[in-house]
Amino acid sequence: MKTTLRTTLAIGLIGASALAQAQLVRSERNMSLELANQIAAATVAACSANGHAVTATVVDRAGNVRAVQRADNAGPHTLEASRLKAYTSASARNTTLAMMEASQKNPAAANLKDIPGYLLLGGGVPVRAGSDVIGAVGVGGAPGGHLDEQCAMAALEQVKAALQ
Repeated sequence: MKTTLRTTLAIGLIGASALAQAQLVRSERNMSLELANQIAAATVAACSANGHAVTATVVDRAGNVRAVQRADNAGPHTLEASRLKAYTSASARNTTLAMMEASQKNPAAANLKDIPGYLLLGGGVPVRAGSDVIGAVGVGGAPGGHLDEQCAMAALEQVKAALQ
């Protein structure tokens, strides 16, 4: 009886140890360079089709820049604006337009603008593969953040098959 109990306890401890070790190592989905380039190109093309010269920056899930494309005649400020919008969106896993609106309507969210590196202007959109946020695209240069966001959404629609 004691041997069976010891064996059962030993197996239980080994199983618990293996489970604990398995939870220490994580596997995460992330943005490839090829996908980032496709999204950036499609975003700039979508805005160009509407007469807007923009910059599109695509970041991975950690907010690191993976791809940047700047249309001819896009202003120099669009580089940093698009990067910050992408970073903000990836970090918060939300659109920057929704975050901007929430910060304007909700006093508890008003301090979001004070987070270093955040830019609460429309044009940042998370990139989702299934339910995982694997990065974000930020757009700067259209005459309004809502138009920047429309370009990003059009680009994501073009690559949606790759995001399954």
